[in-house]
Amino acid sequence: MDYRYYCMILRMNIDCNGCYQRIRRALLQIRELESHMIDKKQGRVVVCGAFSPQDVAIKIRKRTNRRVEILDVREAAPPGQDGGPGGPMP
Repeated sequence: MDYRYYCMILRMNIDCNGCYQRIRRALLQIRELESHMIDKKQGRVVVCGAFSPQDVAIKIRKRTNRRVEILDVREAAPPGQDGGPGGPMP
C-alpha cells in the first residue's frame, strides 16, 4: 500500500523509565516509522514516516498496553526531498 509521509503527535502517559523503555521498544519495532521523539516531561510522542496514522496509533496502543491520544497529524515532505531535511508541504 502507498502511504503518505506524516508527522504525528501523540499524548501518552509516561510515568517512569520502564514506561519510557516500553514505548521506545514498541516504536522501534514499527517498520513504517522513520523517526520518533519521546518527550517524557510533557507525555508527548512524535513519530514521522510513511504510514496510516490510525493504524500506527492502534499498533502503539496494542504493543504498549497504554492509552494513546492523537493530538495532531500533519502531512510532511519526506526527509531529503528538495534538498531539505523535511517539513510541511506547501
